[in-house]
Amino acid sequence: MKNNITSLFVYGTLRKGFHNAAYDYISKHFNWIGEAKVKGELYDLGEYPAAIPTDEELFIKGELYELKEAGEFDWVIDQLDDYEGLNPEEGEVKLYTREPVQVFYNHQSTQAWIYWYNKDVTGKPLIASGDFFEATTFKSKV
Repeated sequence: MKNNITSLFVYGTLRKGFHNAAYDYISKHFNWIGEAKVKGELYDLGEYPAAIPTDEELFIKGELYELKEAGEFDWVIDQLDDYEGLNPEEGEVKLYTREPVQVFYNHQSTQAWIYWYNKDVTGKPLIASGDFFEATTFKSKV
């Protein structure tokens, strides 16, 4: 287990409101801690978002989870790494990278893993609210 971090911050289709099949995996192996945020910019790629780290006072809204069984970390996170495109085919670029990040929730902060987008976002629309769920819900109502 790298850095002894067993928490996970999700901001896109893995959030519980999306009812994504992969969320069943999250809810099976992680306990929901609550809504949270991290410093970053969020871009709309259509079916999913792209999070990019920033030092500016911009935040990405999401959810914080804690692994249920710490001894299962390596196996559980490997499955998520595959889902997030960290193991590309030969000649392809990783879609995301997994890194530790400072997460803010309930007037507290902690370290958690996040999947940062690993490609160029030039020309992609910024989600000013930092909330992919809100932006997607809004799009479906327009």
